[in-house]
Amino acid sequence: MDNSGHAIIEKNLGLLIVLIIVAISFGGLVEIVPLFFQKSTTQPVTGLQPYTALQLAGRDVYIREGCNNCHSQMIRPFRAETERYGHYSVAGEFVYEHPFLWGSKRTGPDLARVGGRYSDDWHRVHLTNPRDLVPESNMPGYRWLAAAAIDPAELPPKMRALRTVGVPYTDEDIAKAAAGVKGKTEMDALIAYLQSLGTVLRNVR
Repeated sequence: MDNSGHAIIEKNLGLLIVLIIVAISFGGLVEIVPLFFQKSTTQPVTGLQPYTALQLAGRDVYIREGCNNCHSQMIRPFRAETERYGHYSVAGEFVYEHPFLWGSKRTGPDLARVGGRYSDDWHRVHLTNPRDLVPESNMPGYRWLAAAAIDPAELPPKMRALRTVGVPYTDEDIAKAAAGVKGKTEMDALIAYLQSLGTVLRNVR
């Protein structure tokens, strides 16, 4: 009979499960904990600003409609990626993101540097009927967003909540939030969000 420690562990299912959990937890901590102490992952890149109230509302629409299910926001540090999309993504661009939306799915193109590449009118047409601009697109239209109004009352508490997790919204930012989205539609907000993506490192190569 083999009474070695290895054999005992293999024959004791409960002990095996506990040791597997311990090993995975230790490995995860070794990889994750150092990231909390690296400036490159915890400090914003130069020029990064929190989303405006309108952009923040647009980000919520972006998540609600599942845009991140088909579009990534992560450019990898490879030549083929950077030549097509621009500077690769860095953690400092996303320190104010809760949750961050890097992703890897690319049914549609990466949107990490889409800000400023097209006009607001282009985005409006594209969101209404993508095939008017890209005939081969399989993206659905979102024409109803043009008729859906943003609720100004939702933004101040949302910004206060984000401030508790480190997003540097000031009292003035929060006080002006409702006015910043008053009379705006969900399409206006979504376009404002898209136009903000990647603008901080847009001209970096």
